[in-house]
Formats: sequence, structure tokens, C-alpha cells
Amino acid sequence: MHRLKTHKKVVGAKQTARALEKNEAETVYVAKDADERVVRRVLEIAKEQNVPIVMVETMKQLGEACNVEVNTATAALIK
Repeated sequence: MHRLKTHKKVVGAKQTARALEKNEAETVYVAKDADERVVRRVLEIAKEQNVPIVMVETMKQLGEACNVEVNTATAALIK
């Protein structure tokens, strides 16, 4: 997860879904405590494209890993 601090990434469900749709996502990170409605589409697209999904315990941890000051449901590393 330390790669989220140093690599090019997108943060948030909309941006993650967009990156997946454009085939730009290398790895997807999803917080286990995120609202299922928010992350459902990201998970579906990632599974369809065989993009690795890393589950993170909390939205707070994922936000911190991304170096943002808000809780984050999803993020993705960009190829």
C-alpha cells in the first residue's frame, strides 16, 4: 500500500471507475468499511478486467495511504 504515496494514482470511486473504464488502472484499493453502493461499480469493473483488488481495513487508512486528508472509499494505481 506504500506505493499509493509515490505512484501516480486516482482517489475516489468516480475517478477509480473512470480509470478502470479507460483501462488505466493497475491495482484497485477498496476500503472494507466503505458503503457497498459506492464501491459496487468499481469492484464489478475491476473483476471484469482482472485488475488486482486490495482490500484495506478502513476508509481512514486508505485516505492516509493516499496522502489525502479525507476518508477514501477507493483508489487506484495508474499504469
